[in-house]
Amino acid sequence: MNKDLGVRGQDGQPRATLLPTPNGSGLSQELESHWPGIQEMSPCVAGVIPVIYYSILLGLGLPVNLLTTVALARLAARTRKSSYYYLLALTASDVVTQVVIVFVGFLLQGAVLAREVPQAVVRTANILQFAANHASVWIAVLLTVDRYSAVCHPLHHRAASSLGRTRRAIAIVLGSALLTGIPFYWWLDVWRDADPPSTLDEVLKWAHCLTVYFIPCGVFLVANSAIICQLRRRGQSGLRPRVGKSTAILLGVTTLFALLWAPRIFVMLYHLYVAPVYRDWRVHLALDVANMAAMLNTAVNFGLYCFVSKTFRATVREVIRDARLPCILGSRPEGVVVEPVLKPPGLPKGSEM
Repeated sequence: MNKDLGVRGQDGQPRATLLPTPNGSGLSQELESHWPGIQEMSPCVAGVIPVIYYSILLGLGLPVNLLTTVALARLAARTRKSSYYYLLALTASDVVTQVVIVFVGFLLQGAVLAREVPQAVVRTANILQFAANHASVWIAVLLTVDRYSAVCHPLHHRAASSLGRTRRAIAIVLGSALLTGIPFYWWLDVWRDADPPSTLDEVLKWAHCLTVYFIPCGVFLVANSAIICQLRRRGQSGLRPRVGKSTAILLGVTTLFALLWAPRIFVMLYHLYVAPVYRDWRVHLALDVANMAAMLNTAVNFGLYCFVSKTFRATVREVIRDARLPCILGSRPEGVVVEPVLKPPGLPKGSEM
């Protein structure tokens, strides 16, 4: 995963690098004609803003995702519904993404260690970072396929859906995500990449764009369109076009992903074919902003779940209340007895996500 802080020398100043010689590729000559006055590495215009942003994102987003994980785990255990297990796996992937990419990549490696990290360590971290990305995106694809089957083919979904099948599908996606992250060991950091892209670099960047955006978004578009059309047909036939909470959450999750990741994919292709980040401060700044938008996607689902689902909100309140209870009991004077409150197991009748 690309880090968003500029590479600087020991004295804190940007390293000066000459443009490629005229004997280089045609792309290098084209870049020289577009920006003839740029002879040094592009500066980090954003300054410390990304560090502050990622610190806030990690400080708020990680606790919120952990709270979401506990709440979804309770709902999955109570209801044994496949949609809760997919959302739980998605949230767990977001937690790993925040730790591996935001903390280790952007903050620790980029800001604290100022990129003075052995290359082997950086490339090994790349595997984990891309694997976390792939897991998060393709778990959302699983959720999309599950909701498509439930809405458009309800009889087949009821017959084929099972908890064991859901767990196997999640395990396959997580294992595949780790395997597909291995080729990105050879990913080149765009902040250091002063030369025209090699064939391997071009293949990896296109693989990244296809794996985390174009193919998943194609699945989202086709499946969500089919779901919406099916609901409209039900309305036209006189039946009430009931949109379940799981379907509403699916539409929200996939829409937010498509919007927040679009800038990074656009800037990545722009860097590959038009102007490199290393040369132009405008592309450098655009990639900073695009990375910040993409990482915001790891922290927004909690708000979406709370907005859509009353059951989720109630479960979150229950988790917070249970977490506060030991603190309250520990602060009471000795001899004071608190009678336990018995609650019926499970969810209220008629409630769903």
